[in-house]
Amino acid sequence: MDTSYPREDHLPTPAHKREQSSTTRISLPPRDHLVWSIFNTIYMNFCCLGFVALAFSVKARDRKVAGDVEAARRFSSKARCYNALATAGSVVLPLLLAALVITGVIHLSKLAHESVGFFTYQFSGSDDEDK
Repeated sequence: MDTSYPREDHLPTPAHKREQSSTTRISLPPRDHLVWSIFNTIYMNFCCLGFVALAFSVKARDRKVAGDVEAARRFSSKARCYNALATAGSVVLPLLLAALVITGVIHLSKLAHESVGFFTYQFSGSDDEDK
């Protein structure tokens, strides 16, 4: 005995659900990220990751042209990963370094300002030691 509520076997199927079940999924060929790899190789080649991404992009394009879609997907995924690492390394690390330098300069200026009184010696008008 079926105890599920509401009972779906008696309900009519909506038109948009019938259309979805009858359509087939079209798989698009994988992207090779070649333009992004060339940009990273020329402008953002952090630790040679842009060059590695370019190599995987070319391999992905070759596999796509040869018809090996699965290998093209693997190489495309690796190219995307290396491109992301190269972009992040080229953008985030210099910003982090600049923030550290600015923080260090601010800290040193405060330290220097606080220690000025220690290194200055003020002469008073009366010399009690000479008498």
